[in-house]
Amino acid sequence: MRRTAVERRRLPAVRRGETAFAVLGLPLGVLGGVYAVAVLYAGVLLSLTVLGLPFLVAALLGARRIGGLHRWLVGRLLGEAVPAPPPLPRPSGVLARGRVVLTDPVAWRVLLYLVLRLPLGAVGFLAAVGLPLGALWLVGFPLWLRLMEPGPRPFGWLDLGAIPVGVLLLAAVPAVLRALSRANRALARTLLGPVRSQQRVRELESARATLLAENTDRLRRLERDLHDGTQAQLVALAITLSLADDALLDPGAPDLGRLRTLVDRARGQTDDTIAGLRRLTRGIHPVALDGGLAEALPGLTATSPVPVAVRLDLRERPDEVIERAVYFCAAELLTNVAKHSDARSAELTARAADGRVRLTVRDDGRGGAAIGAGTGLAGLAERLAAVDGVLRVDSPTGGPTVVSAELPCRL
Repeated sequence: MRRTAVERRRLPAVRRGETAFAVLGLPLGVLGGVYAVAVLYAGVLLSLTVLGLPFLVAALLGARRIGGLHRWLVGRLLGEAVPAPPPLPRPSGVLARGRVVLTDPVAWRVLLYLVLRLPLGAVGFLAAVGLPLGALWLVGFPLWLRLMEPGPRPFGWLDLGAIPVGVLLLAAVPAVLRALSRANRALARTLLGPVRSQQRVRELESARATLLAENTDRLRRLERDLHDGTQAQLVALAITLSLADDALLDPGAPDLGRLRTLVDRARGQTDDTIAGLRRLTRGIHPVALDGGLAEALPGLTATSPVPVAVRLDLRERPDEVIERAVYFCAAELLTNVAKHSDARSAELTARAADGRVRLTVRDDGRGGAAIGAGTGLAGLAERLAAVDGVLRVDSPTGGPTVVSAELPCRL
């Protein structure tokens, strides 16, 4: 009984929006299909006249607005957030604007969506309305037959077969609606969103903004560390040397004990300043990366409080920018393992071959990690996106957690 209840809970349920979307599919599909066919047909007929191009421009602008309506419906009823394409550029001049509209791939893709939406809408309407009605008619077939033909009638095989067929059809309605919803989501993602080139430009703009913000923040931290740390240490060193110089210029016999104390203090301040400068330069470019990831990653795992097994397969050396991104990604992931996972052991795997670099960090901790859950994974994903990298997290509750980053070897 318990197993059956669990299996029932795991079955995906049909959302109300999916049923509403299927019911609205036929009227919206007919209207959209008629609009698309009319635009194409009238555009061809009027292409040789003066009205042809203005009509087509107006129709394509209308198609963009219809695409926005369908994106809203898909997001509202099917829960699929389709990103809106960028607005059309507005060059100066009527002819230039008309050329931009006529060559707009978004509007033409919306027309294709409207044509394909018509058969899907008809099938969806049949699944949401026709199948349940047909199933109810089959289940009640013996009753309907006797109501239409009064008088005694024997209960035959046709009466017995109609009922289970009707029940099967009624049970198949949710599965059909879910399959049609998946098809509608895929169609909307493919044809109603920005084209691949536009999406790529948007991703690059977002990655550039993230990279600029990160570099600005890093420069500010470096300036603050230099001002509050290294500069203060150098000022203290200068004061100590000035005190030593005053002791040497004493008209009487110099106090050797005081001089030794000042020299020892100056030596300690010099060592602290050098260590601080090394720490700052390590944040800009880790010295361990001079020998590549094969030398840097084992040294990084050696400092982890959680025992980390290292497995490397670095057949080719990536670009310096990629190596730095992989190194800092590994450092961030190992820090998360030590701070948040309660893991007893971890494993770091790095592979560079066939033009791709793949870094995987696995731990046996409590799990539950997710991008945006407050462990810095969201920022790490944004930094990887700046170099065309992708971050994936698989961390069920109770563990284990597997975080992988995949980047190109060359930008």
